Amino acid sequence: MSKLKPFNAKQVAFIKRSRTSWFNVAEGGKRGSKNIVNTLAWCIEVDNHDDDLHLAAGVSVASAKLNIIDSNGLGVRYYFAGRYRAGKYEGRDCVYVDTPKGQKVILISGGGKKGDEKLIKGNSYGTALITESNECHPDFIKEVFDRTISSSDRKIFHDLNPKPPKHWYYADVLDFHFKQQKKIKNYGFNYEHFTIADNSSIPDAVKRQILSTYDTESIWFKRDILGLRIAAEGAVYPLFANNPKNFIIKTAPPIMLGSVGVDFGGNKSGQSFSLVGFTPRYAKKIILDEEYRKGALDNPATLAAAFSSFVQRNIRTYPALKYAFADSAEQVLIRGLAAELKKDKVPLLLRNSLKLPIIDRIRMDNLLLSQGRLEIMEHCKYTQDAFAEALWDDKADEDKRLDDFTSNIDPLDSQEYGSEAFVGQLNSYKAVA
Repeated sequence: MSKLKPFNAKQVAFIKRSRTSWFNVAEGGKRGSKNIVNTLAWCIEVDNHDDDLHLAAGVSVASAKLNIIDSNGLGVRYYFAGRYRAGKYEGRDCVYVDTPKGQKVILISGGGKKGDEKLIKGNSYGTALITESNECHPDFIKEVFDRTISSSDRKIFHDLNPKPPKHWYYADVLDFHFKQQKKIKNYGFNYEHFTIADNSSIPDAVKRQILSTYDTESIWFKRDILGLRIAAEGAVYPLFANNPKNFIIKTAPPIMLGSVGVDFGGNKSGQSFSLVGFTPRYAKKIILDEEYRKGALDNPATLAAAFSSFVQRNIRTYPALKYAFADSAEQVLIRGLAAELKKDKVPLLLRNSLKLPIIDRIRMDNLLLSQGRLEIMEHCKYTQDAFAEALWDDKADEDKRLDDFTSNIDPLDSQEYGSEAFVGQLNSYKAVA
């Protein structure tokens, strides 16, 4: 085990308790080493277990392989080095490992979707490790509990990043076992909370650099670094809502690349075009122009003509405008936009939006705001209002932007579509010293 850095007292205690605990949960911030510690504890149990079949699961098979089998080079492959091989078990992905008690089969499964529980039915498992357990479907989590009942030494391991306090996983899983642990002596529930401070493989200088990229008042810092179950509430973009003038500009800086985002709306929402520009080296994201059409779409041809006109006038102003990304759910409307551009001989690449998770798009913009790298042109009033008025849905058990038509979030969608393809470049930007 020479590749492993020394564990701290908390990590060692968790592993020791897992030897006599049937349910083991490692929760906490990102880069907190919880997955590596949890996987090591589980591998020890597999290595010494009498049962032959075990389960490694995640949101998907790919996630399970990445976080459990590999786990930054310290997973199953590492622990069972020299006595491990990948293969198939009843047509499903698995790994075979040799142990002092004979060969064991570790079945690999995804559990993120409703119906995934059917993939593990028919088998009994000696142990199970579920990574990102609160991202899996409730039915899958329940099935894993059921499928380990007949184990000769029942062992279940979960690891997870924090969710909002009202999330179903806390109410349906953890809260119950915390209560049982208090009521029943030697109940066997082993819980520990880890943060980046527990990860000895990250040098202190690197930790300081990582911490410098977070707004310490943000939910991202409180969740990702402190590992707290924080409910997203109030303004979605508090830095902008509290000080909008800090992010509004009158004159655009030199633009390296331009991209238009298109949200078609629906029902009561309207149609929104946003021109997003990026300064050299993706140092800044600028909302350069907007056009918003209230109400439900009544004429696709009119919309296509308006889109072509919007693009043409902006190409004249910003020759670096090269792309447009439209809501991928509306393929018929996208074909109409493409036909209009072709008719008008507009040299623009029109593509489907990536439709990244909304929470990831929100997180990106909050990060840029905290770094002073997101600005909005003074005349883009709809976009300014959208950033200022967006609220979290405090009734949802997941992080969700309130969408009840009390505020206009369509410009947020369109500017996100116009920029989400360049998230990697925005993230990799480093200021010149």
